Amino acid sequence: MIYKDKPVYNTFGLEAVAGTYVEYCSAEELLRDIPDAPRPWLHVGGGSNLLFAHPRFEGTVFHNAMNAIEVLSEDEESVVVRAGGGVVWDFFVQWCVNHGWYGAENLSLIPGEVGAAAVQNIGAYGAEVKDIIERVETLDTETLRERAFSREECGYGYRSSFFKSEAGRRFFVLSVVFRLSVVPKFNLGYGALKDIDSPSLTLAAVREKVIATREAKLPDPEQIGSAGSFFMNPVVSRQKAESLLAEYPDMPQYPAPDGMVKLSAGWMIDRCGLKGYLRANAGVYEKQALVLVNLGGATSEEILALANQVIDTVRDKFGVTLHPEVQIIKKG
Repeated sequence: MIYKDKPVYNTFGLEAVAGTYVEYCSAEELLRDIPDAPRPWLHVGGGSNLLFAHPRFEGTVFHNAMNAIEVLSEDEESVVVRAGGGVVWDFFVQWCVNHGWYGAENLSLIPGEVGAAAVQNIGAYGAEVKDIIERVETLDTETLRERAFSREECGYGYRSSFFKSEAGRRFFVLSVVFRLSVVPKFNLGYGALKDIDSPSLTLAAVREKVIATREAKLPDPEQIGSAGSFFMNPVVSRQKAESLLAEYPDMPQYPAPDGMVKLSAGWMIDRCGLKGYLRANAGVYEKQALVLVNLGGATSEEILALANQVIDTVRDKFGVTLHPEVQIIKKG
């Protein structure tokens, strides 16, 4: 269905209007509406990882409303399920937990939708969505043909995928196929999850613990505008990490691929004294320094100015440059 001048929901609570807005419930509907859609194009999920730098996007915003979940196959070890790109992510996690299937529970309460989760490679508490993805089913908007990408072809990295690249943006995610374990497999390496007693170890218990931990640190976007973690945790060379650790012995550090080391952006922002810092109507969340918040009436300019101040302050103190995890949308 095509709409004109439609407001675009975003969890930052910023004013955003699409000149043209297309919501589709099938690949056939998308194919029908694409020819009349003005460019540039922007494909969105639940609006939880967006910052509109301008209140109006003159091109076309596409939204996937495909919300079916189906079981494709099952054996003694795993089950393969397909979820439409428009399925609310946490609904999918709850659905998996209810069925007793392992792999998604650590990603509980992450906002957004299934399609965007596959593009972003969402992660939390020692898990990433790529770990359970079998393939991603897309529409190539240039050839107007459907194409499936294996997990390997998706080019997953830390909060990244092929679909976030210039070449990958032409592919709109229609649905995602997941492989989940029917055999008990828990991922309890993250500190907060280690506290679960063995007799109480169930999928539901892990999900409840993850939800409680997230709710204690992250604002409810219905109450306080935010996009969750605004910055990615930076990855640096081992030499840089060792240099920082010599100066800051309590600095959290984690192994990363190719001999690199992941640092905690939240820890560095907090160490700069910015947790709870306010700038106009925007602020660094008092319970989690990775999160920037709209305290009511903030403009995109105020949020971006605060983000740049955080980046500059961390760079000056640690010699490390932070990069936004949030997608900043310029005027179309």
